[in-house]
Amino acid sequence: MATEDVRRFVAQAARQEQFLDVVSGEEARARFHRHLDLTPRGEESVTLAAALGRVLATDVVAGVDVPGFDRSVVDGFALRAADSLGAAEDNPIRLRLNDEVLAAGRAPALTVEPGTATVIATGGMLPRGADAVAMVEHTEPVETPGESGGLFIALSRPSTPGAFVAAAGSDIGRGEVVLRRGQVLTSREIGVLAAIGQAEVAVVRRPRVAILSTGDEIVAPGQPMRTGAVYDSNAAILAAAVAESGGEPVPLGIAADDDAQLEALVARGLECDALLLSGGTSKGAGDRSHRVVARLTDPGIVAHGVALKPGKPLCLAVTRGKPVVILPGFPTSAMFTFHSFVAPVIRALAGLPPAAVETVPATLPVRLGSERGRTEYVMVSLVQGAEEGVLAAYPLSKGSGAVTAFSHADGFLAIDAQAEMVEAGTPVSVQRLGRSLAPADLIVVGSQCLGLNAVLGGLIAGGMTVKALNVGSMGGLAAARRGECDVAPIHLMDPETEVYNTPFLAPGLELVAGYRRMQGIVFRRGDPRFEGRAAAEAARAAAERPDCILINRNAGSGTRILADRLLGAARPTGYWTQAKSHNAVAVAVAQGRADWGLAIETAASLYGLGFLPLREERYDFVIPAARRDRPAVRRFVEALESVEVADSLRGMGFAR
Repeated sequence: MATEDVRRFVAQAARQEQFLDVVSGEEARARFHRHLDLTPRGEESVTLAAALGRVLATDVVAGVDVPGFDRSVVDGFALRAADSLGAAEDNPIRLRLNDEVLAAGRAPALTVEPGTATVIATGGMLPRGADAVAMVEHTEPVETPGESGGLFIALSRPSTPGAFVAAAGSDIGRGEVVLRRGQVLTSREIGVLAAIGQAEVAVVRRPRVAILSTGDEIVAPGQPMRTGAVYDSNAAILAAAVAESGGEPVPLGIAADDDAQLEALVARGLECDALLLSGGTSKGAGDRSHRVVARLTDPGIVAHGVALKPGKPLCLAVTRGKPVVILPGFPTSAMFTFHSFVAPVIRALAGLPPAAVETVPATLPVRLGSERGRTEYVMVSLVQGAEEGVLAAYPLSKGSGAVTAFSHADGFLAIDAQAEMVEAGTPVSVQRLGRSLAPADLIVVGSQCLGLNAVLGGLIAGGMTVKALNVGSMGGLAAARRGECDVAPIHLMDPETEVYNTPFLAPGLELVAGYRRMQGIVFRRGDPRFEGRAAAEAARAAAERPDCILINRNAGSGTRILADRLLGAARPTGYWTQAKSHNAVAVAVAQGRADWGLAIETAASLYGLGFLPLREERYDFVIPAARRDRPAVRRFVEALESVEVADSLRGMGFAR
């Protein structure tokens, strides 16, 4: 059966014409919009409790005055302003109090006659005859023994007509347009609606967007994982993104690679205002989504293949005026193409204006390669450079299959389709992804380690904001030299002296002692090629066997330096396969894709692997001297030296 599947795939690959009509992003967008009706999808009435974030479908006209009557804005006494003329500290004017207290919500019964005043509370309705309010602080009670007529007050300041009075209709007048069609309702607008007595409001109906994941390899979150399968992250991400764009997500679940099932679910999806599919957009074996969508008409597919990276397999279609989009299956590609091509359509259907685009200038700190022929968009994280106001844009070295790229990125930059390389130091323009540019309290750039989480976790729990970029020890050291970080974790051994970290310091850099960790060879337990042998001996023997596959570390990492020293001139099978973390090495060995590699003992324990100790190394922290006295850096050093962190590190297998 497997042989037949292979034959079928080879035959199909030989005859397929994949992406013969790859177009630019601008052309794909123009074709898509040409067949769409981007006007809002009608209106509905919702209660104020459900109105937050909705878009007004019509102008709102006030049917009442706000306030509906003249009311006091202070606690005091309602009076005639003319009766207070000439009042002063040394010449107070006496006014007789009426036998009435005007609390909020109570209608006055008595008229304020000349020479009298009425007690009134904040919000109280101004009585007939009164045209001002005197604050209680500007009056004193008057004792009048032997006099008749009740209680008196002495007024020490004059009042002017309208003093401390909010006139009827001074905020909102009856017949006034208080909110305009197209406004997005925030708490402020909802307060206005309540103030004019509206319990419901007419809003634009949210477009219903069906979301369908495809592929035999997709497993719903919460279900048992199968070998070779992946959890369906796209459906959850897309549902949230649809809601953020003003739409109402309608999950359709997961469709297997079966045409009949897929056709039925596509038909259900077309009952909504738009349909999004993820996966199956390429034209290889098992990719069925584009085949089903290709049967749509009026007009059907308008673009399949866009000269973008990530996002080339994007498929755009329209049927009966409804957008149908097959997004790439990889999360980063799916989200990038969603925000570029789908989110603007949903916003238009929801009555929302185009999203604001914010760009900031930055400098690229590292050289960046690109593929000629496609505009490439690179996710970046922004950090403050050595010069005030100058940002450095660090590329996030995550592929289109990464789930975390969007969550870790501050924005993205575009590399021209004709460029093959962008040199370090090049000024770039970064389009923001909607976050504030407020800098993190602590910037950490360098080597990644599970133990580092024990240090940073407590700081974050205490309210500190931290940005950590994993670029390897050499990358962190370079960032510290340029003044682009507060802390650079490194574990670099000088091959000549075998001393860790201190030989690599440059003027202006300080080293803070971190902790020790054991590096060694990881392998599957029970493998006789490694079990019970010394690390160096096992490495030499493995390097001579073509069937013993190594998973190496990336150049520039401290572990790669250690591996090259161990191997010498040997280049065993798998030497050029480079993993970017200890976990990546461990999982490759655990899954049998490789037989051995170098990683820390903690990673071996996490994956149940065998471990041959090779060398204890220092994992320390480089700090630019100019940043040593920053409060966040001092707190980092204090945390590193604390008993709590030491205990946590010890529990993870590290030593101080």
